[in-house]
Amino acid sequence: MKEKDLYDELVSLTKDRDLWKEQIPFVISLLANDSVRIRAKAIWLLGEMGLSDPSSVEDAVPKIAVFFESPEPLLRERAVNAFGRIGRGSFSRIEPYWADMFRFASDPDPNVRLSFIWASENIAVNSPDIYADHMPVFEKLLTDGDDRVRMESPEIFRVLGKRRPAFVTPFLETLQRISENDGNRVVRIHCHGAVKATVRSQGEAT
Repeated sequence: MKEKDLYDELVSLTKDRDLWKEQIPFVISLLANDSVRIRAKAIWLLGEMGLSDPSSVEDAVPKIAVFFESPEPLLRERAVNAFGRIGRGSFSRIEPYWADMFRFASDPDPNVRLSFIWASENIAVNSPDIYADHMPVFEKLLTDGDDRVRMESPEIFRVLGKRRPAFVTPFLETLQRISENDGNRVVRIHCHGAVKATVRSQGEAT
C-alpha cells in the first residue's frame, strides 16, 4: 500500500472509534513501517486509543518507548505525546518510563520540549502528586529560548495549581513577574491564568 493510502486509512480510523479495539494490532504493526510519517501517525493514534482504553494498548507501550531513542525529533515528540495520553488514562501503564520522560525537558528540539510539557499536563490531570518534587524542571522551561515552549510552560502550573496549589505556591512570584513583564502576550496570559488558578484553589482550601 502506498504511503498516502496508508496514511489516509489511519486518518479514517482515527475518526471511527468503534473500530479502534480490533485495529490495535494493525496500528502497532505500523510502528515498524519504513515511513517516518506513518510511524508518527501510528504512535499518535495509539496514544488516543490509550486515553480511551489504557488496557487495550498495554502491549504497545514498550514499543512506543523505543522511540524515546529515535534520532528523528518527530518520533520522539509523538512518543512523548502518546505517553501523556496513555498516562492520563492510566498512569500505571506508563509508570516504568515516566522518570525517563524528564530528559525531554532539555531535548534539543523545541517541539519535543513542548510535547514534554503537554504530556506532563495530561498526566497531572489525574496523577498530580507525582510532580511534587519536579516543579523546578518546569520553572526552567518558563524561560526557554523558544516562544512556543514558553507559551505552554505556564499551563502545567495552572493544571497543578488547580489540584495541588502547594506545589505551585513557591513559584507564584516568578509567574506573576512574567505575567506582567514578558514580551509575549500569550506567555503573559498563561502565567496570569496559572497564578489565578492557584490563588483560587488556595482560597478554597482554607
